Amino acid sequence: MGTDADEGRREWARHWQYPELPGLDLLRAHYVRHTFPRHAHDGYVIAAVTGGIEEIGLPGHVLRAGPGSVVLINPEVAHTARAGVPEGWAYSTLYPSRELIAEVAAEIGTLRGTPGFTADMVTDPQASRTITEVHRAAESGNALAADTMLRGVVARMLTRHAGPLPARTVRGTGGADAETARAVLEDRMADPPSLEQLAAELGTSPFALLRAFRDRYGMPPHTWLTDARVRRARRLLDGGTPPAEAAVTVGFTDQPHLNRHFTRIVGVPPGAYRRERAGRTPPEATGAEAPRARTYKTTRPAPA
Repeated sequence: MGTDADEGRREWARHWQYPELPGLDLLRAHYVRHTFPRHAHDGYVIAAVTGGIEEIGLPGHVLRAGPGSVVLINPEVAHTARAGVPEGWAYSTLYPSRELIAEVAAEIGTLRGTPGFTADMVTDPQASRTITEVHRAAESGNALAADTMLRGVVARMLTRHAGPLPARTVRGTGGADAETARAVLEDRMADPPSLEQLAAELGTSPFALLRAFRDRYGMPPHTWLTDARVRRARRLLDGGTPPAEAAVTVGFTDQPHLNRHFTRIVGVPPGAYRRERAGRTPPEATGAEAPRARTYKTTRPAPA
């Protein structure tokens, strides 16, 4: 029989979509050893920490989020996440698309332009509970309640903690080079150039390009490329592409290579992710024993 300590160190995660809530991904998880490397999202992050402490590395500072807090992250903001205490952290996360956020912002009518969160963490136990209830309603198939609470909590966050999302301006040659380098890497994702080759193509030096890219996107080109490959692999898996085929398409050497990076960045293995898209419910979502940490192999990333 396991001890209380064993129970506290179990990891499990469910990353899924509820068809009645279009434009939204959901993640409910408990992580202990898992560490998210530096990455970014196409859409927004609204996360309610329900247990333990999550430590989030954002540009220029680190947050420590505990129960009752809500973490807010805008699109394309590079960040990391890890446990801030030995017992790890549990959270319920909403990943609304840009379109969903824009729709709710238009409904409340108080924001102009593209909405952006002006706080990265707020203490709001009521909102935190509502985020958790969105998950519970979705998991029980209560579409009316899930949609009502989702729109309510998104409107609450936008009304209290948002303004126009600042446009990213290109500053000088370095900023333009960084954007061009990103476009090249996106276009040649499966066979990217080296940093030296990329710099030569842009008429700059490797060090200058590295510095400009890091300043613009919050991570060096190789880290950004890994994140971009995982994001594209997610879209392929969403469309029904088998993991082995997705791995080769985005430029990973094989499926184990995809598995390793996908699990680190998304929080679940690609097989579990794809099964959720096919509507298969894992044991923890039905109340059965959650899988142990060893079920989902994770690795700590090298410093970026």
